[in-house]
Amino acid sequence: MRAVRDFTGGVGFFFEGLGWVARHGRWWLFGLIPALIAFAVYVIALVLLGTNASDLATFLTPFADTWSWREIFRGVVAVALVLGGLAVAVLTFTAVTLTIGDPFYERLSTEADPLESEDDQPWWRTLPRSIRDSLVTLFYMLLFTVPLFFLGFVPVVGQTVVPVLGALVSGFFMTVELTTLALERRGMARKERFALLRANKASALGFGVAVFVLFLVPFVAVIAMPAAVAGAALLVRNRLAPVA
Repeated sequence: MRAVRDFTGGVGFFFEGLGWVARHGRWWLFGLIPALIAFAVYVIALVLLGTNASDLATFLTPFADTWSWREIFRGVVAVALVLGGLAVAVLTFTAVTLTIGDPFYERLSTEADPLESEDDQPWWRTLPRSIRDSLVTLFYMLLFTVPLFFLGFVPVVGQTVVPVLGALVSGFFMTVELTTLALERRGMARKERFALLRANKASALGFGVAVFVLFLVPFVAVIAMPAAVAGAALLVRNRLAPVA
């Protein structure tokens, strides 16, 4: 089936990106800098959330003060807050890292995907647009992932169907984020990028799901980020918008 072939081909582009950074070690190290900064920020935020989860749960549930089982209830709320924080970290790590490292990853993407002519603008001019596009992408992602989060508590379905759907949704939007650099360099606006990825959904899903699964492991996300950026550039160059 073509869809299966395109999906596995999308997965393959991540490994092509991995091979590219393995052959260009200095660019891998260069791409690690913003990923490490973002990782440090997330670790600090999650540690603060974890150490203050009980107090935050108490603050958020004043209506439970008179309940005999308030400690159990607030313990559940505290755990939910921590798990929610972890989920948000996984979903937003790519967007935040790309925003922090825009000038870094712009150069890395350019090296992996050289163009004779491109819509070349200084990174400080494109940064506001990148932040806006990332927020729009995050909004659409949350439209899908928030309902899936609550469906996760439904017996059987929540442990079988929902994780698969969650990986597909998150994977697609990761591809949206990671291919932005290469597609913007081709002068494509957000709506055009979304349309292109929808038209190549299987390839976009294959690449994004592979990245999403790897990014579930925190430090692996840091190490693999330069490979994901390079792989996205190669996906655009060789599959989505081939160079003539």
